[in-house]
Amino acid sequence: MKNVKPKSALPAAKPRSATVGRAVRRPKSAYSKAEIAEIFRRLSIQRPEPKGELEHVNPFTLVVAVALSAQATDAGVNKATRALFAIADTPEKMLALGEDRVRDFIKTIGLYRNKAKNVIALCEKLIAEFGGEVPRTLEELITLPGVGRKTANVVLSMAYGQATMAVDTHVFRIANRLALAPGKTPDAVEDQLMRIIPDPYLYHAHHWLILHGRYCCKARKPECQRCVIADICKAAEKTNAIPAPLVELPAQIT
Repeated sequence: MKNVKPKSALPAAKPRSATVGRAVRRPKSAYSKAEIAEIFRRLSIQRPEPKGELEHVNPFTLVVAVALSAQATDAGVNKATRALFAIADTPEKMLALGEDRVRDFIKTIGLYRNKAKNVIALCEKLIAEFGGEVPRTLEELITLPGVGRKTANVVLSMAYGQATMAVDTHVFRIANRLALAPGKTPDAVEDQLMRIIPDPYLYHAHHWLILHGRYCCKARKPECQRCVIADICKAAEKTNAIPAPLVELPAQIT
């Protein structure tokens, strides 16, 4: 919960303009509450315990892996980090390894030079400001070099069990393509998804959407013929072979 500033600390009112007082218009989901619940009910049946595919052994290796995954595949990151994490699974060990050696381990990953620099800077900040521990709040996480909102949300979810919405390229594409939570920016999509997804499904929702986008609703050619929500989907681009809806599914997640 955000702290409310006392009135004396509030900034002075800005000059009125033509837009002051108008409600901010957000693109709305094309689905009813019942349809949204059914979408996530089916995704929950398809993958009851979805898991992230980045290999890690603790919160530190997770935050490094997610930061390295920007503009790279999880498989490519895993291939590069297995040997790295085997010898450097703490900020102290990674810092002792040094930027040059980190760069050698991750040189198969895109933008590896800048990422190696960020990893070392991240370690320095973790040690200097957080006692070598990965922080547990989004506000603190996004102060770390190379860590944006998406990375922070992944860490909060996978390392600390918080219900967050990490909007990567898959989630952003799915949210807009399906008109589920349309938005021009990842932050706008995140905000809307957090508001419309029913609470029982919220914790796993970002993994369901990521995996659905990665393996079924693909960027170039969505595989609607094997999609579990094809009959509900309101995407403009759909293939012709639409399967029958799932039947005899449990009414809710227990």
